[in-house]
Amino acid sequence: MLETALSIESPWPAGDWEALALRAATAAMERTPQGEMLAYPATFEISVRLATDEEVRTLNKQYRHKDKPTNVLSFPMVQADLLDTIDQNSDDGEVLLGDIVLAYGVCAAEAAERNISLEDHATHLIVHGTLHLLGYDHLEEREAEAMEAIEIDALASLGLADPYLIQED
Repeated sequence: MLETALSIESPWPAGDWEALALRAATAAMERTPQGEMLAYPATFEISVRLATDEEVRTLNKQYRHKDKPTNVLSFPMVQADLLDTIDQNSDDGEVLLGDIVLAYGVCAAEAAERNISLEDHATHLIVHGTLHLLGYDHLEEREAEAMEAIEIDALASLGLADPYLIQED
């Protein structure tokens, strides 16, 4: 079973962010080999924080040595190679997969630039962040293509368009 724990800071607007986060994370996970974990009796948890640009800038500087906000940061709690060995038993029946943090200002600006809703863009970023928690990356072209294909499929299952299509003006 997958659960999301959501925390939200102003200026993120009111909304059903908890349900959105769970749908996005589930859609991402279902499309990976780790999707079978969704049927385990153990609970797998992802923490999602909807934060300010300043908070994300601080985290980005501290952990990535980049002194600027970014749209999403992911902090895995389980090494990717260990995900394959996680079974239904954990000390308390729960496994924290990691944290995903989104920056409001960056996300809102990107959504406006793409002419999509903040909710749709946040959905994409939570899918993206979930894949990072599961060990996916986009540092090399082959990895990026594989990760993007999963993202596109997950978003399509949620009724959302391919975020990587180049929009013609």
